[in-house]
Amino acid sequence: MKRYYLWSIGCQMNETDSWRVAENLKRLGYAATRRPEEADVIVLNTCVVRQSAEDKVYGRLSSLRPIKQKRPGTILALMGCAVEEDISSLQQRFPYVDLFVRPSDTESLIDFIASRDGTAGHPHPASGILHPVPCSLPPVSCYVPVVHGCDHLCTYCIVRLRRGRQRSRSPAEIVDEVRCLVERGAREVTLLGQNVDAYGRDLPGQPTLADLLETVHEIDGLWRIRFLTSHPADMTDAIIEAVAYLPKVCEHIEIPVQSGDDEILKRMLRRYTVARYRELVARIRERIPNVALATDVIVGFPGETEKQFMNTYDLLHEMRFDVVHVAAYSPRPGTAASRLPDDVPPQEKERRRKAVEELQTQIAGEINARLLGQTVEVLVEERHKGKWQGRTRTNKLVFFEDEGDWRGKLAQVRITWTGPWSMQGVPGRAPLSQVLPSLPDSDKIK
Repeated sequence: MKRYYLWSIGCQMNETDSWRVAENLKRLGYAATRRPEEADVIVLNTCVVRQSAEDKVYGRLSSLRPIKQKRPGTILALMGCAVEEDISSLQQRFPYVDLFVRPSDTESLIDFIASRDGTAGHPHPASGILHPVPCSLPPVSCYVPVVHGCDHLCTYCIVRLRRGRQRSRSPAEIVDEVRCLVERGAREVTLLGQNVDAYGRDLPGQPTLADLLETVHEIDGLWRIRFLTSHPADMTDAIIEAVAYLPKVCEHIEIPVQSGDDEILKRMLRRYTVARYRELVARIRERIPNVALATDVIVGFPGETEKQFMNTYDLLHEMRFDVVHVAAYSPRPGTAASRLPDDVPPQEKERRRKAVEELQTQIAGEINARLLGQTVEVLVEERHKGKWQGRTRTNKLVFFEDEGDWRGKLAQVRITWTGPWSMQGVPGRAPLSQVLPSLPDSDKIK
């Protein structure tokens, strides 16, 4: 049997692309393997948004060279944000790679593999709808890309350079995909975009994200809807209102602030001020009182002083987010910020990053502790180390033990322990009677 090995790193968009690649390879007759030396096809789906991610990518790619030398017929493909428009430098550096694929271009990848192994012309949905004929079960909670690329020009971000300008998918195409996923067992979808709030601006009639949420909301069998990632400059009252009044849309919004200092925001070209961000958060919390908010922060941006860092620290202390994703700035080649002096020493960046992490650990622990003894609704996704795991509507991770089959069910869980990153509890009743499709034995990793 033909086998494939798929290694993926990076954002939720990459996770989705990797799942599409796996689905299509299965339709071409490939089975998954955890050992690249056993694979006929090796695919690395990459991220270079931070230097640490880029280092992992190229380290992993270099480690595969002996496999290509030993088995030259193995197809080795590099896809994702490591692949820029001009691939000549990558070809010189990694001559043993057979194919370089731009982000989300799964169709080109599958067509290349099909042409090499003699299955060209085999029907596949690489760039379109996932057919309801199961190759494997989709996750209970699925990502659905609704807009690719981004029209913002944030000075630190390489995404625009690698993924291009904004390209929204039509509402009809999105609805068809969500409906297919639900028919196969998905119960929650997250609508994805580098800037999901700008959805539809490039489409005829300019449908908005709020319009799309209403349309997807009508799909029978779908229980929950999320969306990410938002941009403070594009979050509208209509989107906030949709979260407030559509029952399936979860009370959970990720809205990156990046910095709590106006001068740094200006150099980042974020197009909003701290005051405007505060006002936006206040509007969200007023309209959706039980909302969970997450944010992203970059520390050590070029020229960031201690005072400017403390402005960010103080804002996070004031806002009390449920989750803060913090990263130390690393220059990305080709971005505007890469031309600025990277003048914050590495050890100082790390100190600031740790300070934010320690603050957020305390805040998240206090927020979650309020749920101790309460009963929460959990959409159960899978077993993990002998326990069932799932998430609340506000995206809190919950674990519980039970002998029943809870996958894809809604559980009422009484919380018995809380920590900053997860909680544990006991289910209050038996699983719902609905049964999801079982995973075919032929699809299990050998």
